[in-house]
Amino acid sequence: MSEWIIAPVLIPAVLAPLMVLLMRFDMQLQRIFSVAGTVALAALALWLLIGASNGPILDYRLGNWPAPFGIVLVLDRLSAMMLALTAGLALPVLLYAIGSGWDTRGRHFHALFQFQLMGINGAFLTGDAFNLFVFFEVLLIASYGLMIHGGGAERMKAGVQYVVFNLAGSTLFLFALGTIYAVTGTLNMADLANKVAALPPGDTGLIRVGAILLLLVFAVKGALVPLQFWLPNTYSHAPGPVAALFAVMTKIGAYAILRVFTLIFPPETPATGTLFADLLLPAALLTLALGIIGIMGARQLARLVSFAAIGSMGTLFIAVAQFSPEGNTAALYYAVHSTLAAAVLFLIADLTIARRGEAGGALRPAPRIADAGLIAAFYFAAAIAMAGMPPLSGFVGKLLVMQATWGHPGQWLIWATILVTSLIAILGLARAGSTLFWKANAIAPGGRISEPEPRAALPFVATGLLLAALVALTIFAGPVTGWMQGTSAQLLDRAAYVTAVLGPK
Repeated sequence: MSEWIIAPVLIPAVLAPLMVLLMRFDMQLQRIFSVAGTVALAALALWLLIGASNGPILDYRLGNWPAPFGIVLVLDRLSAMMLALTAGLALPVLLYAIGSGWDTRGRHFHALFQFQLMGINGAFLTGDAFNLFVFFEVLLIASYGLMIHGGGAERMKAGVQYVVFNLAGSTLFLFALGTIYAVTGTLNMADLANKVAALPPGDTGLIRVGAILLLLVFAVKGALVPLQFWLPNTYSHAPGPVAALFAVMTKIGAYAILRVFTLIFPPETPATGTLFADLLLPAALLTLALGIIGIMGARQLARLVSFAAIGSMGTLFIAVAQFSPEGNTAALYYAVHSTLAAAVLFLIADLTIARRGEAGGALRPAPRIADAGLIAAFYFAAAIAMAGMPPLSGFVGKLLVMQATWGHPGQWLIWATILVTSLIAILGLARAGSTLFWKANAIAPGGRISEPEPRAALPFVATGLLLAALVALTIFAGPVTGWMQGTSAQLLDRAAYVTAVLGPK
């Protein structure tokens, strides 16, 4: 199976240039190859997930160079789960983009989409910190192209802000890598785990600087306060399906923190101790509070969903900050839930905005829209999931997060923040829904409907698939949580990862 580890990076990396070189004038052919490639990616990710669940950690050495000297890709339960989540999200989003016609509103949508998948998959698989930087840059380039797809002055302005902020993060990343390499002489994650643990006391100051810089970089990617400013404008101005795909991008920041700060800088490391948990938890609480306050203050639907995504990252980082088996389990479950919930809300927002004419995404009454009943039902279910109300997976996820913080010195503050912000989120999402779907009938007694042209079923099918995934995550919460407990245990077994990559001592 190890030979297939590179395939999730290779498939989109081959498809994207073929689309640009050979299919750029044939949209139908681009759609066929893009869907076929994404379906193949989803099937492969599922197969790798099954293999990782039942077998040991596997690695793929490019050029057969042994680690830590060569590039290595590593497949464990965590990376396999993130690959499956990415592919499972990408396919409905791609179908939505095709059904709604978003892929025809600019050039090279499908090539950029595949490059984006290449960067995301590479970030989840790489076992080398420098190549994590490389895949981050692939992500940045592809996501900028997708973000400004369709043009427009506001979208271009938001895109420039997004690039500038992320380039600053990339610069910090290089500084962090240079600092860590100067101290340890390596950037292979498994090798770093050994060398950081064995550092003499005199070198701990510099390695702490490098580690804090890494934390800042990952906080930028994960939209953690005070480095979240780029997200609301970027996601609210991006095309709907692009914003939905971006829902998994913020999880790369959370994934990187889980990977690096459990493998290389765990709390028991003498050089850093509990420093990162102490920094991460207050920032996570502020992120949750800011995101939910943003929901109440938003005057545009897409911006409201963007702030909901920020709030969900706050809840996720509360779990991550525990650096415990229970915290990791809660974080993994909530990462899957929040990715699906944010993505489906962005698609619902796009469905709504496309039908409201001049009112667009403004949270004010407008004439009743076409398909109002179905879209309102979708919104109601997605809002319940995002706010964390029973019976959907958001409720299960927040219970897991609260359970993971049991016994923490700040337990009551954490619980109060989660519960109060959940109530505020319910109020904010309910207010928006009533404005968009209920008040519309009150001002349009004649039943005047804004009909989109053309109307297509595929966007509804794609949105329904993501909602079905949320329902499945709720129904199978028991076995899913059990699987994630095993993933958490493997994540904390540093020796197994090091041995799989470097070989036995």
